[in-house]
Amino acid sequence: MRHRSLLILTTALTTGALTLSACGSRDDKGDDGKSEGKQTTVVIGLDAPLTGDLSALGQGIKNSAELALNNANKTKEVPGVTFRFRALDDQAQPTSGQQNATKLAGDKQVLGIVGPLNSSVAQSMQQVAQSNNIALISPANTTPDLSQGKDWKQDKRKRQFSTYFRTSTTDEVQGSFGGKYAYEQIKAKTVYVIDDQKTYGVGLAAAFTTKFTALGGKVVGTEHVNPEDRDFKAIVSKVKTASPDLVFYGGEYPASAPLSQQLKDGGVKAPLMGGDGMYSGDYITLNKKSAGDYATSVGKPVEQLDSAKKFIADYKTAGYKDRYEAYGGSTYDATWALVQAVKAVVSANDGKLPSDARAKIVDALNKVEFDGVTGPVSFDKYGDTTNTLITAYQVDAGQWKSRYSAEYKG
Repeated sequence: MRHRSLLILTTALTTGALTLSACGSRDDKGDDGKSEGKQTTVVIGLDAPLTGDLSALGQGIKNSAELALNNANKTKEVPGVTFRFRALDDQAQPTSGQQNATKLAGDKQVLGIVGPLNSSVAQSMQQVAQSNNIALISPANTTPDLSQGKDWKQDKRKRQFSTYFRTSTTDEVQGSFGGKYAYEQIKAKTVYVIDDQKTYGVGLAAAFTTKFTALGGKVVGTEHVNPEDRDFKAIVSKVKTASPDLVFYGGEYPASAPLSQQLKDGGVKAPLMGGDGMYSGDYITLNKKSAGDYATSVGKPVEQLDSAKKFIADYKTAGYKDRYEAYGGSTYDATWALVQAVKAVVSANDGKLPSDARAKIVDALNKVEFDGVTGPVSFDKYGDTTNTLITAYQVDAGQWKSRYSAEYKG
């Protein structure tokens, strides 16, 4: 994909810095990074669940990041720089994410990290990234606390980590959108709210509930489950007794798929609704009675975006066996943002990487602007994406079908 870069650096980056090998490895001998054949290797790391229950999403993230770097190398997007890719598996576990962040940050060639998928994993990685002045940019995290602090609900917002960015909008936006969509368009007046007790699920359910009740909806029951549970008979009985118009689940598809099926097997007629953690093809594969269920997800279906046509074609040509899933487009954009930040830093330093390249890349990310797969890409003062487009989907004829997309304004 050809991107129209609009990078603006308001201050001149340091000149007279060390040679290209200061923060990257030289593939050829010599000290002129702009000379023919002289290349610097820059490594972009990735952390995602590449195995385990959420591997469908993780593999889509990995492939999309790799595709962006391959395209950058193919088109020589950053003259004098060759990108390499290092992907690590966190299995959706915070401890593994922290260990992976430490490994990647300890490699001086790694100048940025894409990921993670899970907000709870991000919480374990943020301080490591901050301490090492390395950019951490997620295509999927949605918990507002990660960027704006725990007091964001009281509108006391403060950026938590200067090195943290994301190309997915927050649960404040997604959950509120879901609550409004449920009340105004699904026409649900009562809801039973369930969450998986994880950072993402709790936050999403809370934002949904706040908006739904503010509009006049009523919560007729709440429940908390273990994300590892697959037997929901006790909950099915409670939900059936409450007889809601809709069941909302804050969590991810490995648990929501069997929950939905068991609810319907138990005689609950209300559809299940969730967020982007539920929006996966595997949700339908795992749930024989998924028809009619809803999910919201960040952005618009890439299949409907002219800006995504080349991404989709390139992904297919690359021959990846896994789908790009919900976060393919936002991952490509997150990775491309790092590429553009590296480009800005190199361009401002006479074609060379400065010795403090990591810090300069973080600074450049704050100013990056380009037309990406998912639309215009830029970041606000918290490191959050400025794109608040959300889409509601429904399972129809064995597929997720988009029902409504809009920029969420409140």
